[in-house]
Amino acid sequence: MTVVIASRLREDRLDYLTAMHASLTRQSVPWEAVIALDGADPSRLPAPLAADPRIRTLTLPRAVGAACARNLALTQVRTTYVNWADDDDEFTDDAMTARLSALESTGVGWCAGWSEDLHPDGSTTLWRCPTPPGRHEAGDVMNYWPRPQDTIPIGPTTILARTDLVRAAPMGGLVQGEDYMAAVGVTVLAPGILLRLPVYRYRKHPGQMTQQASYDQLEAAARQHAHGYGLSLRAALRTREALARG
Repeated sequence: MTVVIASRLREDRLDYLTAMHASLTRQSVPWEAVIALDGADPSRLPAPLAADPRIRTLTLPRAVGAACARNLALTQVRTTYVNWADDDDEFTDDAMTARLSALESTGVGWCAGWSEDLHPDGSTTLWRCPTPPGRHEAGDVMNYWPRPQDTIPIGPTTILARTDLVRAAPMGGLVQGEDYMAAVGVTVLAPGILLRLPVYRYRKHPGQMTQQASYDQLEAAARQHAHGYGLSLRAALRTREALARG
């Protein structure tokens, strides 16, 4: 499996990126990571990552934004499964094993889990997404996102999915909320399983995009677009299936 990360190697995030890498080294299954350096100087990559042969970098000549950087990094993935991640977060120790086991034993297209908020003092708060644990058929996750302003149905970075699915529904063309589109796209295209355990930790800190004053300016519009995309994609696929049945 491959973890895809975009980073500008900002000074305030280098320690967080190192912690993300450390969480990957604690996984018990083989993994790779592709880090898209979004206009960043590759010499700033923390030493533990630079020394790890499982880490590959894609150096972009100028900053293009998280969505574009992640999609360009996706072209470098060479494994069966892929997981999006942010440069300031972490995976839980059993995140990869649990989801990979579910994927390989059931043949579904994606497997996700719950997430935790990781607070500055090291404590965590569990977040259970609106989608209930268990198997969900293609498109059913959208049932748990009734309105754009409601809580998103599933955590985008908690999803480990087949690479072909992710390439069919990559990051959306938004400056924020692009991961909402990635999550609903994959879950509309294929059945999957949500596990009853946390697999990802979102680090809470002042540098988070969601903590910035400008965040609310476009959030409603991004949600409306991602929500509409999920519904439209599901409708198009179901119409095609109905036509195929005659």
